[in-house]
Amino acid sequence: MIRNIAGSVLALAGATAAVWSPFRAWYDGRHGRDYAIDELFTGITDAKADLLGSMLAPFLFAALLTLLGVLLRSRLLVALAGLVVLGFTVLWMVRVGQAEGSLTVGGDGAGLGDGVANAIGGGVLLLLGALVMSGRSRPERRVDHGPRPTHPTLDGPPAEPHPGPHPDPAPHPQQQTPAPYAETQTYDVPAHDPDHDPGRDRENPPPRS
Repeated sequence: MIRNIAGSVLALAGATAAVWSPFRAWYDGRHGRDYAIDELFTGITDAKADLLGSMLAPFLFAALLTLLGVLLRSRLLVALAGLVVLGFTVLWMVRVGQAEGSLTVGGDGAGLGDGVANAIGGGVLLLLGALVMSGRSRPERRVDHGPRPTHPTLDGPPAEPHPGPHPDPAPHPQQQTPAPYAETQTYDVPAHDPDHDPGRDRENPPPRS
């Protein structure tokens, strides 16, 4: 966030310097707005250009790219604006050097003026702003690898399962319980009668009918 703010400030300052530069002296006291944009491809003349057809046009285009880059937080647009400013300034210097034979720098208004310095400085600030800006943050994509395998802890024995009612296991078909022993027949033994004498029954059998 801080990088985007700092980069935006540098970019806007560079765009402002570039747009202001055609209204300053470029060479021998002649302002940048006096040079027609088509003279950069055909040759420099002494004719005075229209305002929107002068060196102001590419710099206005660069300022528009800068505004879009700041709003969209696009480093590419800001860097492109800086290249436009520097490219047209260098091309103008080449054409003026061909027309004048050489380029000179003088403190009395002769030679290159402060308008060229503003244009070059503005292009450099635009490139610095593009470098400082962090750009648009992209959301991270998370890849779902499925459930993670569980591993036993090494701090102690594995936890026992929660106790609960368990059904009795069914007996194996081959493991049958042995059949119970056959029941023995029991007889009722009469209790001993003290008045009954078995010998008496043998001596006095009951009469036959």
